[in-house]
Amino acid sequence: MPLTSSAVRPALPGVAVAVAVGIVATAVGTLVPVVGGPVPAVVLGALLGWLVRRRTDGGLSLLAPGMKFASSRVLQAAVVLLGAQLSIGAVLRIGAETLPVMLTTLVVCLVGAWLIGRALRVSSTLRTLIGVGTGICGASAIAAVTPVVGAVGADVAYAMSTIFLCNIAAVFLFPLLGHALGLSQHAFGVFAGTAVNDTSSVVATATVYGRQATDTAVVVKLVRTLMIIPIVVGLAGLEARRTARAQAASVDGAGRAGGVRVFRLVPWFLIGFLVVVLLRTVGVLPAAAAPGFATVATFLITVALGAIGVSTDFGALRRAGFRPMLLGIVLWALVAGTSLGVQAAFGML
Repeated sequence: MPLTSSAVRPALPGVAVAVAVGIVATAVGTLVPVVGGPVPAVVLGALLGWLVRRRTDGGLSLLAPGMKFASSRVLQAAVVLLGAQLSIGAVLRIGAETLPVMLTTLVVCLVGAWLIGRALRVSSTLRTLIGVGTGICGASAIAAVTPVVGAVGADVAYAMSTIFLCNIAAVFLFPLLGHALGLSQHAFGVFAGTAVNDTSSVVATATVYGRQATDTAVVVKLVRTLMIIPIVVGLAGLEARRTARAQAASVDGAGRAGGVRVFRLVPWFLIGFLVVVLLRTVGVLPAAAAPGFATVATFLITVALGAIGVSTDFGALRRAGFRPMLLGIVLWALVAGTSLGVQAAFGML
């Protein structure tokens, strides 16, 4: 949808509300760093949406265009800005050492999400969100995947809540586990960077262990963010093929899938992400600017998740039951165990 004035004007009330929720949630995240801004944004947005629905008859209709804009375009812009935290040099240096850990944990998590999620009868979209959120990088991965798979607000809210609870548990349990196993600062940094999701929780977990662990964990976490690219492209390809089959079936009843052009499989925001990484690498974006871009990206994600929270269908959350939460907890334990196991296998502990 082109951003013409006729398209932007109806979105302004909803965007204004989403920004207000984002500001409040960011303040909460500043006061309680381990919580961060995105999760409070979902909670505050959901409460606001619930109150508006109770007190007005169809009161969200005025906000709906802005909520849709914030939960899609704003979310995608945030993913683009995340690229400013990475340079190709850092990716190659850290990735060469930790790639076996990152790839193995990701594969185990995604396969586990598919198999265990199906066994628990969790919907395909929800297990995808929980799987990428656990296996890659929490809110950022969920943000990147949401527009590709067309996830609804209730699924995003549930996935975010699951990731949040596991992150909080990691902050308290992982340092104790690291000391019990006698992990070095570097080994614990790799562990935290691959087994904890959102950056705020990675920092909180590793800081308890030590400064060197924190430095290692943050870089590993940022390199891990690049796993978003192949996953989103793959999911986009699956969605494109599914759509092509449906269209072919509706035309001639044969169900033949038409050809899919490669460039159409790559969402524009991932291309933007790679461009920003390249600009950072060649020095157009200085390293000193990375924290500022990260702050803006986090705020945009917070605004978008606030909009998703306002649009959340509580009835859908109740119908989902406890199974998605159980899936998230099992995947979290699988990723943690796999991270330690692969490090041990490669003599990194």
